[in-house]
Amino acid sequence: MTTRKTPLRTVAPGEKAPARKPPMKVEAAVAEGTRRDELVAMRARIAKAIDDPGIRGADLAALSRRLMEIGKELEAYDARASEEASESAAAATDQPFDASAI
Repeated sequence: MTTRKTPLRTVAPGEKAPARKPPMKVEAAVAEGTRRDELVAMRARIAKAIDDPGIRGADLAALSRRLMEIGKELEAYDARASEEASESAAAATDQPFDASAI
């Protein structure tokens, strides 16, 4: 799987933030996306199944439990990514250069 980074920027005054793109289908997320894309796609698919009025009680319980697990996995994934980003930013800070040491 490849990791795709989206450049972040602030929204200019008077500019609207771009609309969120819908989550990928599970099959596409597995084939083309990141692990996070897979989790988001599975969460969306499970949420859709839970909203089905004809869902059986046993299925509702199992899917609800899995939905909560995926939410926790996403939180952990995002926390790790945030921590790695802050570590990278801290490591990339400029250090004073002493030309006399050469």
